Amino acid sequence: MPALFSMKKIIAFILFLTTGFAVVGQNQKVWNLRDFDRKRVHFGFTLGVNTMSYRLNTDLTQVDSLISLETASQPGFNIGIVSQLHLSEHLGLRFLPALSFGQRNLEYVFRGTEQNILVTKAVESTYLEFPLLLKYRSRRLNNFAAYFLGGAKYASDLSSQAEINNRVPPPQQVVRLARHNFMYEIGFGFDFFLEYFKFSPEIKVSTGLRNMLIDEGSIWESPIDHLQPRVISISLHFEG
Repeated sequence: MPALFSMKKIIAFILFLTTGFAVVGQNQKVWNLRDFDRKRVHFGFTLGVNTMSYRLNTDLTQVDSLISLETASQPGFNIGIVSQLHLSEHLGLRFLPALSFGQRNLEYVFRGTEQNILVTKAVESTYLEFPLLLKYRSRRLNNFAAYFLGGAKYASDLSSQAEINNRVPPPQQVVRLARHNFMYEIGFGFDFFLEYFKFSPEIKVSTGLRNMLIDEGSIWESPIDHLQPRVISISLHFEG
């Protein structure tokens, strides 16, 4: 809940910032970066925050005394490079290699003799990501434009414990996930053409396409039938 609340505050701040820029952009009579769209290719960098979670399909009957299993999202951050190939006036092909850091907590609640017992298994991730996206942008209104984007990405989890020896007592066992994943992404954002660069706040949702769980039959893995990563990210792109 705290992570979700923090993400809501960040979204509210981005929307406030976007509204302010939009008003300025619409009132501005002088076009900034007039030759920006004439460039075939341009580059930049991106900074952002994210919240990672899982889409879970569970069967709690696989483990005695297990009452519930939930994912608790944790805040993270990402940094990367922006490159875009202009295909037409409104369409661009974007490649944004990035490093994304984050964590999810799997919270198991077991029935105890006097009170329920909460056991948290933290799953840390460091993704090396290679997204390829199509960006459709609206007609430029002075120094402002809106856009939608979608596509797919390959992600490799550098922190994956897929090859760890998990033959240890249950308290020391980890939830093992596969290292490689493919995800689809959809999002939207706004382009603000400033005097020296283009600034673009963006919100994007990424969802994994495969079951990432490596099931060895432990009490932590048996209740999970299917596990797919899900990431909500808010990014600030700076392009020249």
